[in-house]
Amino acid sequence: MADVALKAPRPRWVIKFGSALITDGGAGLDVARINQWVSQMAAMAADDYRIVVVSSGSIAVGMQRLGWSRRPSALNELQAAAAVGQSGLVEAWERAFMDHGLRAAQVLLTEADLSNRVRYLNARSALRTLLQLGVVPVVNENDTVVMDEIRFGDNDTLAAMVANLVEAERLVILTDQVGLFDADPRENPEARFIDEATAGDPTLEAMATGPGTAIGSGGMVTKVKAAAQAAISGADTVIASGHEERVIERLVSGESVGTVLRASGDRLAARKQWLAGRLRSEGRVTLDTGAVSVLRESGRSLLPVGVTAIEGDFERGALITCVTVDGAEVARGLTNYSSDEARKIMGQASTRIETILGYVDEPELIHRDNMVLT
Repeated sequence: MADVALKAPRPRWVIKFGSALITDGGAGLDVARINQWVSQMAAMAADDYRIVVVSSGSIAVGMQRLGWSRRPSALNELQAAAAVGQSGLVEAWERAFMDHGLRAAQVLLTEADLSNRVRYLNARSALRTLLQLGVVPVVNENDTVVMDEIRFGDNDTLAAMVANLVEAERLVILTDQVGLFDADPRENPEARFIDEATAGDPTLEAMATGPGTAIGSGGMVTKVKAAAQAAISGADTVIASGHEERVIERLVSGESVGTVLRASGDRLAARKQWLAGRLRSEGRVTLDTGAVSVLRESGRSLLPVGVTAIEGDFERGALITCVTVDGAEVARGLTNYSSDEARKIMGQASTRIETILGYVDEPELIHRDNMVLT
């Protein structure tokens, strides 16, 4: 293969489209508008942006096809509507991207996929591989199988979790509203538009309006919460109207459109705080003094060669604790190998992993991006 000069990829963006936009307020799938958005995203792809689409609308499309005017509340009816609507929804996206020479891939996720660490890593790996291949993932919640108690609840939350998953620089939430106001503009004509604020600011939820339309399941409150979730991994969030002319193109050019909720602090630091505070350790590994020094002083990944003992039974993707020979906690992070695999490769150079296991997933036991010092 001839050598070619590769330009560095532009940022990863997650762009979420609400049900009211996708279905023109419930009138049916708005293919013309989807084509307009895809045209703008194709221009981004040509400039080497990596794009993930989070698309609401499967239930809304199913409702339209079934002749239902109101969103059902019964879980089995929601599942049925999603099953009817999902194929038509993803087909519309796929055809639009194909018209621009781009490939799309359907990715259906549930909350359980992202709370189970093995499935989380698998989802992350699949999404990142698709992006590397230049494929546009079209993500939706798997509403045909999800249960109320283990669902995201709305695709704003899902979009934020996907932004965390792929470590996106920006989350764009396109809705039928122009952005965030300090009061409901439908009830208060003096409501002030919020151009920019800090994601996670507790005053934002008080400003946000309540539930969304009869078609969608979210509202401005869910978008504010989603921005706070996206900020965990360092992503800024834009809440803007999908009805705006060339809205995606204008956002890419840096034009001020909608409300920007900015992440504060360092991306990895925020993500590692989430790792430290949200997950329960399922095992622990004892490190030699060299490995402890490397982690504490250099902030590097943990390699198998620095591990002297393994405690507990855990699977790939579990949160495990790293301790000194005296039992003092040094760090915690997500393991790339199960406890059985880790026991076989501990104390060994990374170059020997494939010889010992017959395969190699990662050269590190815990990558530094998935680790927090304690």
